[in-house]
Amino acid sequence: MVLTASRDTVRKAVVVPLIHPSDPHRRKRAHVEANPVFLREPGRIPRDRMPERELDADTAYQVVHDELMLDGNSRLNLATFVTTWMEPQAATLMAECVDKNMIDKDEYPRTAELEQRCVRMLAALWHAPDADQPTGCSTTGSSEACMLAGLAMKRRWQHRRRAASLPVDRPNLVMGINVQVCWEKFANYWDVECRLVPMDGDRFHLTADQVAEHCDENTIGVVAVLGSTFDGSYEPVEEICAALDALQADHGWDIPVHVDGASGAMIAPFCDPGLLWDFRLPRVASINTSGHKYGLVYPGVGWVLWRDAAALPEDLVFHVNYLGGDMPTFALNFSRPGAQVAAQYYSFLRLGVEGYTRVQSYSRDVATTLAARIADLGPFRLLTRGDQLPVFAFTVSDEETRFSVFDVSAALRERGWLVPAYTFPANREDLAVLRVVVRNGFTHDLADLLVDDLTRCLPALRAQHGPRHAQSSAFSHGADLHKF
Repeated sequence: MVLTASRDTVRKAVVVPLIHPSDPHRRKRAHVEANPVFLREPGRIPRDRMPERELDADTAYQVVHDELMLDGNSRLNLATFVTTWMEPQAATLMAECVDKNMIDKDEYPRTAELEQRCVRMLAALWHAPDADQPTGCSTTGSSEACMLAGLAMKRRWQHRRRAASLPVDRPNLVMGINVQVCWEKFANYWDVECRLVPMDGDRFHLTADQVAEHCDENTIGVVAVLGSTFDGSYEPVEEICAALDALQADHGWDIPVHVDGASGAMIAPFCDPGLLWDFRLPRVASINTSGHKYGLVYPGVGWVLWRDAAALPEDLVFHVNYLGGDMPTFALNFSRPGAQVAAQYYSFLRLGVEGYTRVQSYSRDVATTLAARIADLGPFRLLTRGDQLPVFAFTVSDEETRFSVFDVSAALRERGWLVPAYTFPANREDLAVLRVVVRNGFTHDLADLLVDDLTRCLPALRAQHGPRHAQSSAFSHGADLHKF
């Protein structure tokens, strides 16, 4: 059967347009609009000098956007501790606050109030003696927070020594060699002897007995790291404090402890609530954390809190008459955006204790499960298992002689994964490891993909005649873990 249509039917069909020519919007657009960037004549834009003439916004955006496409995928970056995912609402809030200068408390009083609320929340979380009237502030990251805490320790020590008519020219600070590089910077910049306790055998961080051996009357403080960036392990803060209690009883040296909780101070309260590491220990004078790590905020915000006002010498606090009001400040930076503080307050409200416990526990579960699966592959040996920080380190077993951790890192990089390989410091320079940092957004599904890719790499690695990559790495340990 052949179906036909009458002339009237056809005419009616063709006179019903999708957009009528009389549409006023169509009359306004007499030409086709297209992305102009790729349709223009080639232009020459200098790389390292300002162009002589202006570029239009689309062209400037496209030039920068295209170059940044060559960066790695931040979600697959298992080297960094820094947050790489937030909810869209948080990103919107940050965009709304990006033009607010945190230092201008008079102009942006609500942003200043959010900062103080965050300080009070952290004070309660870390069991400060008076969480309603805490002493603390936001910073641009844990590096600045550590500098401020170190300065407070040095100044308190100087005040005590001068009051006793004792010299103040030889201060020292005791810490494990696994500390982040910002502590060595602090010692260098502020003329403090840096007493780094080396690793030894399977001891990869500071322990109580090493503390007692390295302290003396000139020790301004001890840094205990709650979550080593080398392997994710906690240092035994309670035992370190007990060792210092014994030293004070024997020698009269009242040595405070600063807890570098850049990562662990936002893990332990939720995953290890019974662990004693915070202001419940009377010798803990100050604590820092990175809001942009397990505080779950985009870079860069950090926090530092002191036990009480007496722990922060008043002569370190500046009272600035700025933009119409008196503003007490203790910081290395001055102007900085308020967006990250707003995002931190959003995260605290959004998740609460229950939500942070869920998120951090999930990350730890992914870490411990992934570590166990990598151990089951055969050619690797775990140093840690991800059961403290959701971070673990592993190395190639002694039986595997044809490839190194650097070969594994390079093979995974070809598949998009950034898994750092590096050697440990003194006295374990002989030990080279790979490290995996599990953050919010790294799921069991992504862990499956990582194990699959690692498994696929093994036959080619085992077919090598020997390790191909030298004992060096492009990964600079610690350089990006605390932000100023």
